[in-house]
Amino acid sequence: MKIAFLGTSLLLLASSVFAQNKADFTGKYPATKTVKQEDDFFGTKVADPYRWLENDNAADTKAWVNAENAVTQKYIGKIPFRNAIKSRLSELWNYEKYSAPFKEGKWTYFYKNDGLQNQSVLYRQQGDGKPEVFLDPNKLSKDGTTSLAGTDFTKDGSLVACQISEGGSDWRRVFVLNTETKQPVGDTMVDVKFSGIAWKGNKGFYYSSYDKPKKGTELSGKTEHHKLYYHILGRPQSEDVLIFGGEKTPRRYVGAGVTEDQQYLIISASNATYGNELYIKDLDRPDAPIRPIVTGFENEEDVVYAEKGKLYIITNMDAPNRKLMVTDADNPKPKNWEELIPEKKYPLTVSTCGRKFFVQYLKDAVSKVYQYSLSGKKEAEIELPGLGTASGFGGKRNEKEVYYSFTSYIYPPTIFRYDITTGESEVYKKPNVKFDPKQYVSKQVFYLSKDGTKIPMIITSKKGIELNGKNPLMLYGYGGFSISLTPNFSVSNLVFLENGGIYAVPNLRGGGEYGDDWHNAGTKMNKQNVFDDFIAAAEYLIKENYTSKEYLAISGASNGGLLVGACMTQRPDLYRVCFPGVGVLDMLRYHKFTAGAGWAYDYGTSADSKEMFNYLYKYSPDHNVRKGTCYPATMVTTADHDDRVVPAHSFKFAAALQAAQSCKNPVLISISKKAGHGAGKPTSMLIEEQADKWAFMLYNMGLTYNGGK
Repeated sequence: MKIAFLGTSLLLLASSVFAQNKADFTGKYPATKTVKQEDDFFGTKVADPYRWLENDNAADTKAWVNAENAVTQKYIGKIPFRNAIKSRLSELWNYEKYSAPFKEGKWTYFYKNDGLQNQSVLYRQQGDGKPEVFLDPNKLSKDGTTSLAGTDFTKDGSLVACQISEGGSDWRRVFVLNTETKQPVGDTMVDVKFSGIAWKGNKGFYYSSYDKPKKGTELSGKTEHHKLYYHILGRPQSEDVLIFGGEKTPRRYVGAGVTEDQQYLIISASNATYGNELYIKDLDRPDAPIRPIVTGFENEEDVVYAEKGKLYIITNMDAPNRKLMVTDADNPKPKNWEELIPEKKYPLTVSTCGRKFFVQYLKDAVSKVYQYSLSGKKEAEIELPGLGTASGFGGKRNEKEVYYSFTSYIYPPTIFRYDITTGESEVYKKPNVKFDPKQYVSKQVFYLSKDGTKIPMIITSKKGIELNGKNPLMLYGYGGFSISLTPNFSVSNLVFLENGGIYAVPNLRGGGEYGDDWHNAGTKMNKQNVFDDFIAAAEYLIKENYTSKEYLAISGASNGGLLVGACMTQRPDLYRVCFPGVGVLDMLRYHKFTAGAGWAYDYGTSADSKEMFNYLYKYSPDHNVRKGTCYPATMVTTADHDDRVVPAHSFKFAAALQAAQSCKNPVLISISKKAGHGAGKPTSMLIEEQADKWAFMLYNMGLTYNGGK
């Protein structure tokens, strides 16, 4: 049969006999052994037959990974239009991409990717002079799997500390370059993790790390006590001085920054992904102690600016949507804070440039941005091109202009230059992507979740699509850690949209779209709300005839991988295709690996109480796979160097699904090599992965791909 979409000549063709779907899995899954492993949780015995897959360095685990990848690639390889999708992706991806420029010393720096380079290159120029390459990460590895994970310059721009990630790992190497000569200064540092680099003058910097886990568990071992060190250039790393953290003041996460005037060291310390303490040290007085600003982890605070002995602090203390406060650095306790910009109806974030505050509110998941004076007076609203996501608005205090980026699902990311004095914006860099936004529409709808809560969702498609229930639809979600899903352009999604697909993103509870209350409504024993919101989104899209169960796919990564895993085990009847990516899928043991214990604010742990264990056990995807169930066509994705959410989550989930599957829908797992949780992946790998996913999705819906014609 033929499905035509109004207003376009594009066609998606269904296979001639859907009952004999060529997408059926007719091969053989690798044999996965089981072991007799039981754990006792408050008197409840829980089997864990695939525990052995947690040992990612074991020979039998590596053999299993290779066998699973072979099955997956054989299946993907038989999809007749997979290479056509890859070719179209490569064509669309091949355009110049720029970052916003930033000034360091006498140079202006920016990142640029010619189109298909595996990693973006760091360039620089003086004034209107010809740009030159400063650092090309593509030369650090032959396959592009080594990435530049961060750069931090001294105040005068004469030195830069570069963080290097290998294979996507969160463990970093750091080397320092003299920016004039581009030559290294001092030794390369190792084992730096979850850290920025905060320079004090040109002689040294602050950084954070953990003790490296024992040999063989570098990518999975639990990291417990973060340590803040001070490193002096020219001295060995072994002589670095412990400043904060470690055994004396144990905190799971410790970060530091030095104020632009170089007077204060600000330390943030926390034990979870929510809630932090703040400390301050006066660097003009070498013997000054580290003093607390805020202790305890009930709230979140951050020093966003400092000048003339004043600290400007954003906080959610008695303000779930956040407010901006000011205080004297000599007396910075909360009782001395004065309100500068009050809490309002929508969540607030603040950045600074040119001695101005740029205040961004998130209104129904889209950006509104205003310029304020240091005294808290609103001076201007920045006019944005439409409903979308604005980012940037950061720079040094003497700048006269600031750069920002704007994007939406149908607006490629464009960089604007904003004149702080006149309040005028102009386009600085516009991408030359092969895309006509006039052919597409992106609209926001609101639907009701199971308990009656109103949830926003943005739906994007080509104009004129007929709502006949036969449109392939990708439903993407996250719902956690106060992270907001705001409109964002994607070349990968364009391949799907230009062929008549629909892309839908609901803003689930657990995110930060409506402040702390929205976040907390999706945490711990409220976590089921997140899954209910996502399931309700699927039901709404089916009810309104955007799609049907036969043409609905769901996708999510990390916490979003948990979302997909929970929803497909709770409602396997509702979707045709599922993509749980790098997911947190074993909710009883997640806190035993890497930094997982820090996620307890959102999830709780199985050790907290019998009630918390029971709640987690009820939805944990790994523990709710039921034998004899027909699960949707599923592609689990993970990576061998993921030391954020260890791949064992995905290994065990895939093994359980394959053993339980009662129908011919494929259950595959794709395990990327020399890759991590997602950051720093080379372009070539991203294109391969996205081609696999779109091909798998359309093939299992009985559809084909028309090459974007």
